Amino acid sequence: MNLSSWPPLLVVDVEGNGANPPDLVEVAALPVRAGRPDTSTAGAWLTKPRHPVTPRAARIHGLTNERLADMPGWEEIAEQVHALLGTSWICAHHAHVDYKVLCEHLPRWQPAGVLDTLRLAKATYPGLAKYSLDALIDHVQPDLSAAPGQRHRATFDAYATAQLLITMAAHYRTWDQLVAAAVPPGLPGAPEPEEEPTLW
Repeated sequence: MNLSSWPPLLVVDVEGNGANPPDLVEVAALPVRAGRPDTSTAGAWLTKPRHPVTPRAARIHGLTNERLADMPGWEEIAEQVHALLGTSWICAHHAHVDYKVLCEHLPRWQPAGVLDTLRLAKATYPGLAKYSLDALIDHVQPDLSAAPGQRHRATFDAYATAQLLITMAAHYRTWDQLVAAAVPPGLPGAPEPEEEPTLW
């Protein structure tokens, strides 16, 4: 597949405060250009949530209430995030979660389409015991030497997801084939089901 022919695409990852529904505490958006993650034009934001970070969430991503105390509120960075995302395609692991949370925080935003590396991995590597991000990193062994931060931070996870996407894309001949394998039903960009032929 010619990766340089892809439409504009950003791999996104979000981290939350552990509440349900979550307040965002970190957002990363990493463009993929010409088949490579472009860290030079990536966006990453820390934001102070309206409600405190739960102890469990802080243990996972390391973003404590103290660390976020002086960060801007979501309303201060929302336009920046929206501007970078624009109307590009997005990709995420377990994408409906990131897509739903971003839509709730950016009500005027609508991507051209949504690729899910979890769905794509199940189509590309059938039979794996697990399809978590960690399991796929272990299976695919992508080059993460340039990944910023550490696992469970949005910047690292977006970079890892981008490398997984690029590796899996090599199994598909065209963008349309990739979309058919990677876009969950009901999300933007999902192929229209073929209509049954009729006599009329």
